[in-house]
Amino acid sequence: MALSQSLQQKLLQKLSPQQIQLMKLLQVPTANLEERIKEELEENPALELDEEKHEDDGEDTLDELNEPGEDEYDDPDGSEDEYTDIDVSDYVQDGDDEVGDYKLRDDNYPEDDENRTIPFKTETSFYQLLLDQLGMLKLDPLEQQIAEQIVGSIDEDGYLRRDSTAIVDDLAFRQNINTSLEQVESLVKRIQLFDPAGVAARDLQECLLLQLQRMKDEGKPVDLAIKAVSRYFDEFTKKHYEKIQRGLNLDDDQLKAMMMQIVRLNPKPGGTVGAQSKAVNYVVPDFFLLNNNGKIELTLNSRNAPELRISEGYRDMLKEYDRGSKKDKRQKEAVLFIKQKIDSAKWFIDAIKQRQHTLLSTMHAIMDHQQEFFFTGDETTLRPMILKDIAARTNLDISTVSRVANSKFVQTEFGTYRLKFFFSESLSTESGEEVSTREVKKILSDLIEGEHKKRPLSDERLTELLQEKGYNIARRTVAKYREQLNIPVARLRKEL
Repeated sequence: MALSQSLQQKLLQKLSPQQIQLMKLLQVPTANLEERIKEELEENPALELDEEKHEDDGEDTLDELNEPGEDEYDDPDGSEDEYTDIDVSDYVQDGDDEVGDYKLRDDNYPEDDENRTIPFKTETSFYQLLLDQLGMLKLDPLEQQIAEQIVGSIDEDGYLRRDSTAIVDDLAFRQNINTSLEQVESLVKRIQLFDPAGVAARDLQECLLLQLQRMKDEGKPVDLAIKAVSRYFDEFTKKHYEKIQRGLNLDDDQLKAMMMQIVRLNPKPGGTVGAQSKAVNYVVPDFFLLNNNGKIELTLNSRNAPELRISEGYRDMLKEYDRGSKKDKRQKEAVLFIKQKIDSAKWFIDAIKQRQHTLLSTMHAIMDHQQEFFFTGDETTLRPMILKDIAARTNLDISTVSRVANSKFVQTEFGTYRLKFFFSESLSTESGEEVSTREVKKILSDLIEGEHKKRPLSDERLTELLQEKGYNIARRTVAKYREQLNIPVARLRKEL
């Protein structure tokens, strides 16, 4: 086969490093933005915090955060060939606007930025609580090591799901400790006496029995509840109360009193006592919406983002180089490094500015589309809205809108919501009007909340009620929405 050469034309679409950096910054929530900026400050010595107070007035609004023009991103690609022809004067201009510093704080209310702190809760972790109680037991060194292995095998919800034989093997192979199954079981029984009640149980049944046994030791009348959980646990989980009542020969009042004792027990004893990395559960809003005399005002939460600027020291180095007459190879290499770091800092500052503009433009579009909800807080007023609708309003890509919607929160007078909450598909009514599926879910939730708990509504009955209200919906759709709302079937919602 002969070799041949040919010319071809191709259209390729590639993301520039600045676009990639912007996409990554868009996904960072406000709570983690400060950490991301600190990482950039550590990596790039040409970027620094502006500790001086700016004289600018005004908050970060959409008008002030105009999108950077094409010339702002028309920067060198970082190669040495590109930097060879760059005039140093581009980097050492005099004047207040010599570098595109970007202000992130609000000088209208500077005291708010300084005083508004996030109240993180400090608490002892669940494992530390168990280890503290373990230290109160009189154990020899061997038993202490075995007990620590058992505590380390307990899940965060408080259950010991690892078999005793597996714990024996772990101790033998990983710590070279020989123990017996009986010794491990004995220590498990002692750990099951720890607080909270029910800890180190192997399954839900044992967890409930441990809690009931402790209540019995305290003198509470729970014998019937212990019998019910021991003998009729399957019937209890499936809410077949009639079988339990017949099996234990109980009247209605006794059955109700017994079930009240059981349902008040904690099925996850470790879930409410401390947690590892519990700070991640705290939500820091990215936007604040305020109803000011009938006008919705949008502000951007920027208190976690410090003021950034290009290092004065690096610019002074370039000025010295520009004024000097002798320019050897080592000086040129240093200037090349400085230019690259300054350009990288400018790109990062521009990306932060573009991030703020994208967030504001996206939130403004959502606010305009769901304006009635932000005035009333009524979920039934939410309009159908998909990512494509907001992308069309903001002239952004759908993937960009998705990045903003999935990781950002807005604080309103009715609560704090993830932006994704406002997106929903449409459903047609009998009159042909399109309504949000969020509205249907709200009505479905209200119907279930108002049902008679002794005779809960089935999916068929819920479908009929929704159709009576004018919503054209099928039974399987009702079941899907109910599952999305984490609402069990009618049989499991039944109460005595």
